[in-house]
Amino acid sequence: RGPKKAPRHFLDLLRNAESNAETKGLDTENLVVTHVQVNRAAKMRRRTYRAHGRIGAYMASPAHIELFLVQKKDAVERAADDSAAAAAPKRLTRKAAARLRLKSGGGLEE
Repeated sequence: RGPKKAPRHFLDLLRNAESNAETKGLDTENLVVTHVQVNRAAKMRRRTYRAHGRIGAYMASPAHIELFLVQKKDAVERAADDSAAAAAPKRLTRKAAARLRLKSGGGLEE
């Protein structure tokens, strides 16, 4: 059995975000979750009364949930001609460039 309470709260947050998007006039079918962050909040402290006059801690562990939704833009098709990408020179490190020079015959002359 998995957790029940946390997913229920998260689904409520998603429904709330969808409702907010409708209010702002966004298309809810094209919404995408781009960021989710959960931070620990301060503990809510209460007490529970135990036997023989003792008192025990009764603390809740709440969290702050941050959720960003963005409207997805229409997909742009890639151009069929990739010659511009192939024509761009490949960047090399100094070491790799030195190895290429040595392989091609450059270097010390005797």
